[in-house]
Amino acid sequence: MRTRRYLKSRLVPRDVEAIVDGLRLGHTGSTGYDPWGLNPDTTKMTFTVVRWLYERYFRVVAHGLDNVPASGRVLLVGNHGGQLPLDGVLVSYAVASRGSGARLPRSMIERWFPSVPFLGNWMSSVGGVIGDPKNCAKMLERDEALVVFPEGIRGSGKPYRLRYQLQRFGHGFMHLAMEHDTPIVPVGIVGCEETMPSLGNMRPLARMLGLPYLPLALPAVLPARVVLNFGAPLYFGGEPGSEAEVAQRVETVKDAIRDLIDQGIAQRRDLI
Repeated sequence: MRTRRYLKSRLVPRDVEAIVDGLRLGHTGSTGYDPWGLNPDTTKMTFTVVRWLYERYFRVVAHGLDNVPASGRVLLVGNHGGQLPLDGVLVSYAVASRGSGARLPRSMIERWFPSVPFLGNWMSSVGGVIGDPKNCAKMLERDEALVVFPEGIRGSGKPYRLRYQLQRFGHGFMHLAMEHDTPIVPVGIVGCEETMPSLGNMRPLARMLGLPYLPLALPAVLPARVVLNFGAPLYFGGEPGSEAEVAQRVETVKDAIRDLIDQGIAQRRDLI
């Protein structure tokens, strides 16, 4: 803990510290962590790096941030791609640094991330939460904002030739939205697909290493321009009569995300 505080005092600019101090992070207890592992000091150090990536490396442009409510439960549901979880980081930072109405969305992460040394602990300490339905339900009851990628590894692990083609969505997020009376803000993310293009999945090696996939890609993150489009909130009141009706509602969200992706592609002047 002393090392973390020393590094924070040396590395974190005052304006970044002010961003995190201005967020409603809830009670972190005497240990400095909230029940899901969030630590404000680690978040400040991470935001110092993320701000540079956001502003200088990926030159992110965000549209429609006013569509994200300043308080209350909400699901930010977007398309997933790019091998690394950069999309969730950039979406969270966009909302956390927007000034008026800023808040820290918590990203739902894959169950296998905690098995990766250091990565799992770090993701938890900056707001990541394993995407278990019980975790999500508890956080929505706390009126948190959650970043959800219903494609899961189907989206992040797809080859470059399928970029911006939405893969199958799980239905769990829709059930959560209906059960907890939660609005869904669709998010179209353009640019992350080009940060680490994959030619394919090295499945045999992935199985040997115990990973869900292993992309055949350059071991580098390219400085692609990123455009984020946050759409108007979608509300799905009432219980559906069947799973087929749930699937129809999921398709409504997918259609909204497709439209936002198309907007982002049109808005982006240059790839790099």
